[in-house]
Parts: sequence; C-alpha cells; structure tokens
Amino acid sequence: MLKILMVLLLSSLALFASGGGAASGEVAPDLTMTWVGFACLFIFVVGYYFVAAEEKYEIDKAKPALFIGTFMFILVALYYSLNHLDMGLVHTQAQHLILEIAEIFFFLFVAMTYIESLIHMNVFDKLKYNLVSKGFTYRKLFWVTGILAFFISPIADNLTTALILSTVLITIEKERRDFLVPGAINIVVAANAGGAWSPFGDITTLMAWTAGKGAFGDFLFLFPASILGYLATAVLLSKVVPNEKPTFDASKEVVPVMAEGAKVVMGLGVFTIFCAVMSHQVLHLPAMWGMMFGLSLLKVYSYGLKRRHGKDHFNIFHSMAKIENNTLMFFFGILAAVGALYFIGWLALAAIVYDPSVLGPTWSNIGVGFLSAIVDNVPVMSAVLKANPPMEHAQWMLVTLTAGVGGSLISFGSAAGVGVMGKLHGIYTFGSHMKYAWTILIGYIISCAIWYVQFEMFGIGA
Repeated sequence: MLKILMVLLLSSLALFASGGGAASGEVAPDLTMTWVGFACLFIFVVGYYFVAAEEKYEIDKAKPALFIGTFMFILVALYYSLNHLDMGLVHTQAQHLILEIAEIFFFLFVAMTYIESLIHMNVFDKLKYNLVSKGFTYRKLFWVTGILAFFISPIADNLTTALILSTVLITIEKERRDFLVPGAINIVVAANAGGAWSPFGDITTLMAWTAGKGAFGDFLFLFPASILGYLATAVLLSKVVPNEKPTFDASKEVVPVMAEGAKVVMGLGVFTIFCAVMSHQVLHLPAMWGMMFGLSLLKVYSYGLKRRHGKDHFNIFHSMAKIENNTLMFFFGILAAVGALYFIGWLALAAIVYDPSVLGPTWSNIGVGFLSAIVDNVPVMSAVLKANPPMEHAQWMLVTLTAGVGGSLISFGSAAGVGVMGKLHGIYTFGSHMKYAWTILIGYIISCAIWYVQFEMFGIGA
C-alpha cells in the first residue's frame, strides 16, 4: 500500500503474479463457469454488502470480510478435491497467500505501533493544542489536515499518512460529525491523491514503477492531475464544514507536554519508513522487513527509556495492545477473498475490455478507478499488470492515477479509507462517506480531464 500500502503491493504482486502454479508448472484451470465460481462470486458480493452496511447492522466490517475470505478458499479446495484436480495448485496458492498476508499484517502492525506510541507520548495532543490555540476554525483545520495529508503521503505513503492525520482529527474533536466526517473524507482523498504522483506513495504506483511502466520522474508529471482533482473535492467538502472555532479556553487548558523521547520516536518513525522503501527497492526484501527492523529499533530505545525513567514512562507492549486489530483482520479477509476470485479466474476477464473493439485503453483505465473503489485498487492493478495489455506510456500513467485516486470513491476502496474507518469507528462509515461521494466523483473526473489535456493533447510527460 504504506503502500495499504507498500505491503499491499508486495503481497498482491506475489499473489497475482504467481499465477497459482504448482512446482510442476501446471496452470490452474478456469473455474469461472463452474458452481464454485458462481458460489464464490455470490459469497463475495453478499459479504461486501455487509461490509458496506456495517452501520446498519452494527457489525464490524472485519467479521464478514474474514468469513468470506476463509470460506471462499475452503470451497475452492473442496471443489478441487471432489473433482480430483491437482491439490498442489491449491496448496501453492495458499502458501503464497499466507506469505502475502503476513507481509501486510506486520507492515501495518509496525505502522500502528508507532502511531499508538506517539499518542501515548502526547505528540498528537500537543499538535492539537498548537492548532486549536491558534484560533483556527473547523474549516481552517479541515484545510490544514488535508494539505498536510496531500504532501506527506508521497513520502510516508497514503495509509500511514491517513492513520496519522485521522488521529490528529479525532484528538481535535470527538463529537461533531459535521466536522469529523468531511474531515475524514478530506484526509482519505488527499492521501490517495498525494500518493498517486509518487512512485512509493501508493501500492499501485509502486507496482507500476517496479514493473517498469514508468521511470521515477514520470510519476511526478501526475502532480497537476492529482492536486487539482483533490482541490476540487476539498473546496466542495469545505462548504459543509462549520466555520466556527472549537470550544477552547487557553486559560483553563493544561498545555500538553510531549514525553521525553517523543522526538526521537518521531525520528525513528521516519527512518523506519525509509528502511521499508530501501528494503524493497535496494535490498530486494519485502517492505515489511524494513518496518520490522524499525520496530526493533523502537524496542531497543524503549528499553533505554525504561532504564532511565521506569517501566511506566513508555511501554511499547502497551502501544501494541491498543492497535485496531479489526483493521488487520479486515485486510486479511479481503485479500484472501480477492485471491480466491483471481485463482478461480474472475479477475482475468478484466483484460478483455482493453481490446479497442470493446472499450479501448482510455475508457478501460478510467473504469479501473471505479472498479478499484469496489474491489480494492491493489488486486485490480495487479490484474492489469498481469494481463499487460498493449498500451502507450501515457495510458500506464492514467491507470496508475485512476487506480490510486479511484479508491477514494468508496470508504473501503483503499487502504487509507479502511485505516480511517478503524480510527473513527462509528463516525466515518460507508454511509457517511457515500453522502459526499459526489464531491469525490467530480474531483475524479477533473483529474482524468487534466491527464487528457496534459498527456494526450500536449504530450507533456508522455
């Protein structure tokens, strides 16, 4: 995802690029027109309905996601067994999936541990105080958090950025939904848009970069489409944000003081992200390897703080205990479910639409944005890269843009959105997001239009 999302890239790349072949090199059969193919598709749709209707049924999104992800693979294995097919194919695919999910799990685990550690050390309370004490209105706070998300995301990736700034949001205000809901949407859209113009700002861009679909500098040409699309959505959203100041009396407020070592922990967090990028790009290790190395540094540093100030000053295991495990379980379920759909053969059908006699590259790539919002941008981008339709360089930049930005159209269409749903549980939901989805759609259309003018009409960056 850091790349939902750098790890999501690594996980999905391994899963979908592997093709599910066993050691013998045998290719998995197409099961789309079989009873298990239709059954899994039906289960996936029903499960996603309950994910989307989380608020209506008061069921955590992780529960239906985890159920469909595990159950679909059990059905596929049962079909192979009943029809005496090569069970080695299922075993190999399951092994790939376990590895990929483990990469995602530990990647997110480290990111969330750092965030909870910073919360414990009063970093976000201090940031909240600094913002609110300046007399900013809710609307100004809306713009500050959004702009920060857009420019931090290209470096820290969209998921980490969204998690950090949604934490800031909920520390500023815990009750007013007229500020929290548009503020959360603003952060998700900004993080996804900001990640779209950086090779490692989103999983989809990292996937395209490592696949050789563009050089490092090529992605920077997506900046105009990314920022103008985001600004269009932000301007519309800002109209519903109250233009009044949060209740704040500086004389009655205790000025938060960051715990000793907080600045070092922040520095370690930045270095951990750097390690994740270097692990993948230079050392050819999974990005989570660098993240886990960063976690080891945090644990060593926490030991030093414990020796100097006592065990109650900072206990990293207390931070780990506060992690939103429902978010991790949601990703497990969704990746398993999408992996089953690909293994069956459903996602491979996507390549057909790229034929000029059907939709052609431009409209297909625009459609990828809508599909990524429903299915998740990582498996959709993986399917496109695996199919490798013949496209010009400008078209690969378009699909990178739409897969990243399009995930904002639905609350769970991107890792950033899922992360914020976990942080603002019960406030930022599918229903509250869809109420303002039209503003995101307008921004998405503007981003595509900017791409067309820049790449197709003037050839800038093509």
